[in-house]
Amino acid sequence: MRAFLAAALTLPFTALPFAVAASAAPPEQALAPLAFEQIAPAGTKMPRFKVDAAWPAMPDDLLLGQVSGVAVGPDDSVWVVHRPHSLTATDTGLAESPATAVCCKPAPPVVRFAKDGRYLGGWGGADSAPTVDGVNQWPASLHGIFVDKAGSVWFGGNGKGDHVVMNYTPEGKYIRSFGRRDKTGGNDATDQLGNPSDVNHSDGMVLISDGYVNRRVIGFDDRSNSYKGRWGAYGKPPSGPVLQGTFDQSHAVDPSRVADPKSPIFNSIVHCVVPTNDGHLYVCDRNNNRAQLFKREKDGGLTFVRDLAIAPETGGTHTVTDIAFSPDPEQTYLYVADMMNGRIWVLERKTHTVLGAFGRIGRQAGQFTWLHSIDTDSAGNIYATEVNTGRRVQKLVFTGIE
Repeated sequence: MRAFLAAALTLPFTALPFAVAASAAPPEQALAPLAFEQIAPAGTKMPRFKVDAAWPAMPDDLLLGQVSGVAVGPDDSVWVVHRPHSLTATDTGLAESPATAVCCKPAPPVVRFAKDGRYLGGWGGADSAPTVDGVNQWPASLHGIFVDKAGSVWFGGNGKGDHVVMNYTPEGKYIRSFGRRDKTGGNDATDQLGNPSDVNHSDGMVLISDGYVNRRVIGFDDRSNSYKGRWGAYGKPPSGPVLQGTFDQSHAVDPSRVADPKSPIFNSIVHCVVPTNDGHLYVCDRNNNRAQLFKREKDGGLTFVRDLAIAPETGGTHTVTDIAFSPDPEQTYLYVADMMNGRIWVLERKTHTVLGAFGRIGRQAGQFTWLHSIDTDSAGNIYATEVNTGRRVQKLVFTGIE
């Protein structure tokens, strides 16, 4: 073992390439039960899941940091964005110069997996982004990811100066961006963003939850890239104080940010923007422990429909971080990620009746630490990511309606 370690530590360090080769064979499933609480009356049927503890299969020398977003593409491949900078030298000894350990190197910032867990490669970083007025546009801390019907990839950032949403081809070629690094203009700006948290491209619009500095949703035309509108809570003009200075994780647990699920304005952080198949849109008002449901109008506007409070008494990092749906055309079931309580709530979407919840706080398979982002594939499986010290993506395998 000593000889092997000595040999490994003498290997030269090689910078990560733009893309990393795919893994060959999928891992075997290792299904384990999840903590589950039924809230609906006995006999009520709802989706059930187990966690696949063997998913995904990372290359032997790569490691994920905080996984801040997950999105399932039209081919059921699973895309994640993570934060290489959240890893330390004790995580990435192989990347030190000279190497200090036999493993590991940070994975590329944008990573793609097959549905069965095979690693399909990755890309990203400053070399893949344009430079505008001498400023490279690549975000310092990636946040949120969306893959549209054409397969192109969208994401934002919530690090210092990350006031930009980026759009790339599946192969990692830059297409376009909205906003500009290091430039932010508050809730009323029509051409600048403020630490955008999530993005969606559908029905002729690019919708952004703009989100960590500002307190709003903003929309752009997907052909001309021109401004279409901005909305605050209840569909009113966005208001409320914008964050002064740079966001850091202390803001996420600030005890002065008390949830008010009936607040007339969005709290910080506006965390997700998720459309439905039937012309509606959910917006995550995380620190108010609620989502707001809007109707998408033909002119691109948003009309308020209702509040959806989730565990409204919760403090700390609060609850509503992301929303996903069952894959049937009616999207019968609504899934809500709850960061502070480390669980995913199951609701009947038509009535918003809470049926149950699964998961718990913890670090074992099927448990969550800073649960951050969720999405579903065409088979009904859920993919869930964690930030802070969670630093992983998990697959929750749909086992049926019971």
